Amino acid sequence: MNPARFTLQAVEWDPWLAPVEAETATDKQRAALDASPQANSPYFRTLAHDVDSLAERSPLFHSVMYVPRGLKRAERELATVVVSIINGCVYCSSVHARRFVELTKQPEVIRALYDQGLDTELPPRLRAIVDYAAKLTRAPAAMRVADLKPLREVGMNDLEILDLTNAAAMFANANRLMQTLGEPIVPGVQS
Repeated sequence: MNPARFTLQAVEWDPWLAPVEAETATDKQRAALDASPQANSPYFRTLAHDVDSLAERSPLFHSVMYVPRGLKRAERELATVVVSIINGCVYCSSVHARRFVELTKQPEVIRALYDQGLDTELPPRLRAIVDYAAKLTRAPAAMRVADLKPLREVGMNDLEILDLTNAAAMFANANRLMQTLGEPIVPGVQS
């Protein structure tokens, strides 16, 4: 992993498959795109080729990331940054790092993760989130009930733990889609 690739700057994404264009989209594709978080992005327009999958994915994404219950939204965003760093997904890491910073006003947390690695010193609750998301990403089959103990020690309830797990799992999928259907365009970096 090259931490210099990760950035808090906005990163673009260049698809390797031609995205669905608004003029040629079917009614079903338009409906699925309208339900997506960023309907006009090349990423979602690329996913619209498999309209049935996109029609299921977008509501699931909203349920995992944006519902106003359980784990705080910023903490979900942090988990997705961790997953994206481990998986090397520069685009997803940039998007969700910026959302974490918008919600918390703590860019220093993201900079520490990028510059010093995932083992950097963090407040206990953030440390527990980072460690859990990292292990779930690196070694899901190695997860044990003992992995919940640090989360419980920082006050997480069952719903918050499930929300954290869902966010990390969702981004294992999202990263793989991003990385196999296109590539990030990082400002100031030559491909």
